[in-house]
Amino acid sequence: MKIGIIGAGNIGGNLTRRLTALGHDVAVANSRGPETLRELAEETGATPVRAEDAAEGAQLVVVTVPLKAVPLLPDGLLDGAAEGAAVIDTGNYYPQRDGRIEAIEDEGLTESRWTERQLGHPVIKAFNGTYAQDILDRPRPAGDPDRLALPVAGDDEAAKRTVRALIDELGFDTVDAGGIADSWRQQPGTPVYGLRAGVEAVRKALAEASPERPADFRA
Repeated sequence: MKIGIIGAGNIGGNLTRRLTALGHDVAVANSRGPETLRELAEETGATPVRAEDAAEGAQLVVVTVPLKAVPLLPDGLLDGAAEGAAVIDTGNYYPQRDGRIEAIEDEGLTESRWTERQLGHPVIKAFNGTYAQDILDRPRPAGDPDRLALPVAGDDEAAKRTVRALIDELGFDTVDAGGIADSWRQQPGTPVYGLRAGVEAVRKALAEASPERPADFRA
């Protein structure tokens, strides 16, 4: 698959490492320009590009930048993506880092619904509660009792299937966490956030989530 990754921090960098190793054609971008990604490109074989070019022709795009940076992404970022491209949002709202986002705090938008509105494209919420190092260290074959499961939320069922299949290829199970309106169940401060567990424990944690945003994650 042709994949664009926007953001080369811990999650973006480790997804670049794993996805190139699996044979995918990966273009990676950050906010500082492709010349700053030379080492990652040499290590992985990924193509370093400008952010505005990362989604060009991509069948899947990963947006993995701080929420405060999402509105600063180039206009028309996803215009050149392949028809029906799946877009993964790995982001989390941390008011201490991102500042106060009124639509999340006051209107009760889920973090990924807010991100959708900024991007002008549906997203699939995944990897937001995943430890970056686990992407490298914790993949397991299907059926392994120690295989971790990740919650995946989104409204586009075809895109969700694409993302779940890719996560399976990466060595993790998935649990369908519902639509983007339900994605509060995997936001920071919920039982599933940062949970290292299998399918049943992840389902249980999603069911036990409270819609009230914890005080630590409010401005």
